[in-house]
Amino acid sequence: MSALSHDVDAVVLDIEGTTSATGFVVDVLYPYSRSRFAALLTERGDDPEVARAVGQVRELTGEPDADAERVEKVLNGWLDEDRKATPLKTLQGIIWSEGFARGDLVSHFYPDVLPALRRWHAAGIALHVYSSGSVAAQRAWFASSPEGDLLPLVGGLYDTENAGPKQEADSYRRITAALTVPADRTLFLSDRPGELDAARAAGWRTVGVRRPGEPYYEQGVGDHPEAGAFDEITLSTRSTK
Repeated sequence: MSALSHDVDAVVLDIEGTTSATGFVVDVLYPYSRSRFAALLTERGDDPEVARAVGQVRELTGEPDADAERVEKVLNGWLDEDRKATPLKTLQGIIWSEGFARGDLVSHFYPDVLPALRRWHAAGIALHVYSSGSVAAQRAWFASSPEGDLLPLVGGLYDTENAGPKQEADSYRRITAALTVPADRTLFLSDRPGELDAARAAGWRTVGVRRPGEPYYEQGVGDHPEAGAFDEITLSTRSTK
């Protein structure tokens, strides 16, 4: 069996740079959220999810009295740094979810991705998502694809809040416990070597997805098996044998 052929029960997918172009997120979604932070913070600051995220911003900055204007400035700074801060991702997720629901936004997938996901799902392989984007953003992303609602293809959705940081092995162990699938029967697909290293440290199988034009392309995927597209990866599961 080649390094790109695996007999697994579950596949966990990264989004940015793996299923979808980072450029779309940075050039379309980031400006969309930036233009709407102020209204969200001032008009809906009492919403429980917004208030919780604002409290997390204040805690992370050590500024317990930060007002909406200051919180917006912090969020925009984190956006400029591409910082994977949980409250930033939570508030982006709220904004993006509403944008997708209104039809302002349609998600992006590389052309090789959806046929592979449908093929793997039909073969009985469980598909899950682990992204730095919030669960709300992930749900909206898969529900609003150019080919319609893809949520029936995916099961568990995991982010930095319900699983933990993506470059820590314990985060992957938490997902294993939640999925009740053995670690060595789980395959992780990502473009980031630090994430692949953490997943492997937790006992998962890994394939690095390396697409030209993506931020991590030149860095490579370390010593992990490498694929340039999903159609280079062959998967099977016990249930299909």
